[in-house]
Amino acid sequence: MDKHYKALSAVFPIIVRQCDGKMQVLLHQRANTGYMDGKWDFAGSGHVDEGETAKMAVIRECLEELGITVDVEFVEFVHLSHRIGKNGGPTYYDIYFIVKKYDGIATIAEPNKCSALEWFDLGNLPNEIIDIRKLAIQNYLDAIPYSEIY
Repeated sequence: MDKHYKALSAVFPIIVRQCDGKMQVLLHQRANTGYMDGKWDFAGSGHVDEGETAKMAVIRECLEELGITVDVEFVEFVHLSHRIGKNGGPTYYDIYFIVKKYDGIATIAEPNKCSALEWFDLGNLPNEIIDIRKLAIQNYLDAIPYSEIY
């Protein structure tokens, strides 16, 4: 494919739960990936592979990275971010989904890529969260379905 027309797609499950009357989100701390290592990111995120839909990718990534099973009916689209690559970097369509129900206990299934897994209150996110993920949470809370980052 001509690079002129190439854009990548990535999926980001915003896995949420209610705890003590507060909404919490599951984040993992990136490690050994070469991208934003040490920063907090949405747990279970990744690229959409050839031949799969975005929802299929969310389900696969949650199983691979967290060891949890997610049914397609509990994967709800909430935001699309068209992110233009800087300094020659790739352009991405970042697709965010809310996951409110899953089977199993979320654990670090890929310890070579993740150093921690924690629940955080949506109103008290860690300072070390990736900036565009913090923005995605705000877009979700504000019910903004589309954004552009360049």
